[in-house]
Amino acid sequence: MKFKNIALGLLAALGVAAAVGWSSLDKETRALLATLPTNRDLLFWSQAQRDAGFRALDRLPILAKSHVVAAGPTPSPLPPGPPLKLAVDVDAYMAGQRSAALLVLHDGKLRLERYGLGFDRDGRWTSFSVAKSVTSTLVGAAIRDGFIRSMDDKVSDYLPQMKGSAYDDVSLRQLLTMTSGVRWNEDYADPNSDVARFNNHQPEDGVDALVSYMRRLPREAPAGQRWHYSTGETNLVGVLLAAAVKKSLATYLSEKIWVPAGMEQQATWLLSRTGKEISGCCLQAASRDFARLGQFILNGARVDGQSIVPDGWLLEATTERTGIGQPGRGYGYQWWTYTDGSFAARGIFGQGIFIDPKRKLVIASNADWGAGATDRTASQARDAFYRAVQQAIDDEPASAGAAVNAAAAR
Repeated sequence: MKFKNIALGLLAALGVAAAVGWSSLDKETRALLATLPTNRDLLFWSQAQRDAGFRALDRLPILAKSHVVAAGPTPSPLPPGPPLKLAVDVDAYMAGQRSAALLVLHDGKLRLERYGLGFDRDGRWTSFSVAKSVTSTLVGAAIRDGFIRSMDDKVSDYLPQMKGSAYDDVSLRQLLTMTSGVRWNEDYADPNSDVARFNNHQPEDGVDALVSYMRRLPREAPAGQRWHYSTGETNLVGVLLAAAVKKSLATYLSEKIWVPAGMEQQATWLLSRTGKEISGCCLQAASRDFARLGQFILNGARVDGQSIVPDGWLLEATTERTGIGQPGRGYGYQWWTYTDGSFAARGIFGQGIFIDPKRKLVIASNADWGAGATDRTASQARDAFYRAVQQAIDDEPASAGAAVNAAAAR
């Protein structure tokens, strides 16, 4: 039985267990149910719990509150292309990544599609911080739609409850580039870090949970002068965005991207304690739809020939706006950038969408890295795989030309 079906069966069995009692369940069912996580602190789940939970976050009783991102009636096609000839062992690479899904689109054609960990094309896997790049794109759409006036508007222009906080004079541009200068601890291994604590924060009455947490943080550096990675700031962007568009982010995502881009399955977006989408994380979608998302961005975020974002905005978003202290790498508007013009959405435990406009290339991956949220070895191996795919694409015209010359010589 595929692990996906086991996980879905487990979720159904939870209801049975609640109705008829744990003792009445057979030994195998009790053992399988014991694999599922029973606490909200997913950064500290065991590997077995992550394997089970990452494909079902929106159905776990401990995390079940989510909004649906509706899909349209007609999925956009993913026509097959010739199998990609890689100079790497894909099986070994996927095993090292603990990969659940790996897809390569080239020129809109599906050149590689593989699955692991008992996962398959019909399941939904969580995005983690890949959602940050989605949120960024929705900001661009809101500017084009007139809901947000400017990237230089202040946070408190849209969230008056942030007045008097360290974010009072921070601009939307500084939030998107993570250069606010406000203190934040993103240490995934520290249970007392901000990223581990903020989702469990108990807000004051009448105040959004995230706003309540973020407005207490102190300033560490002048705004605009220092890059510092902060999931809290993306979540703050999401609260601001929802206030500006006056609808849920799930609804806006469906309207602007999910339906017009032709996603084949609905997605879900996990909610905070106060019912807002956690915009820096946790968009559950089919792996093919993550690949379609990359293709949509590669195509300029266009619907019927018209981009959903302002002219030039997407290029700004996907090229370096600030350095991050790593050679050849930078950060745009919630996108990780490379000096060769490629860029990526990245999430902990191995989630990613890599986009290379020069080569018309999209690589979508889902995984559960064995060494933890930010496995450096696995991350470097993923970058090496990206380069191997780029090289394979570059080698194809030369190979085709050599074949033509050989045939002519005969």
